Amino acid sequence: MSKEDLERAIRQVPDFPNPGILFFDILPLLKDRVHFANLTRELASFANSIDVVAGIEARGLILGSAVALELGKGFVPLRKKGKLPGATFQESYGLEYGSDTLEIQDGVLSSSDRVLLIDDVLATGGTLVAGVKLIQQCGAIVESVAVALEIADLPGRQKFTSEFPDISLKTLFLK
Repeated sequence: MSKEDLERAIRQVPDFPNPGILFFDILPLLKDRVHFANLTRELASFANSIDVVAGIEARGLILGSAVALELGKGFVPLRKKGKLPGATFQESYGLEYGSDTLEIQDGVLSSSDRVLLIDDVLATGGTLVAGVKLIQQCGAIVESVAVALEIADLPGRQKFTSEFPDISLKTLFLK
């Protein structure tokens, strides 16, 4: 199965979640076990020397945990505000259609941890920037970031690389 086969399985949904937004739905990739396994292997290939994988809610949690299993590493979730128990670090960010806040549990990462951060789509870059800042608040090192799909017409890559020029940002598909 080729990378092109995986890319063809991504569904485009116009006007979701708001009018004027073209949503790229990776759920068909996850439903098909062969596609899901290939997507997981492709994302795992972006890891260098890491200790743990982190994933951003919602689809980044699915992809990140699968990549962690593929690599034989642990997994740390970055969740929306109010979903994690105990003390947390928080980071707010902007989206194409609003704003949100991510959290990570205090104490889940140590200063020696090297992290691969996973998400499904790079659009405006706000979510990935917030994810890196959260991991850094824990004292850990973001070794690299990997996303399944990058939307080329949006400024996500530029925003990310202007904030973190020394962190490798890799994408599987460019739309």
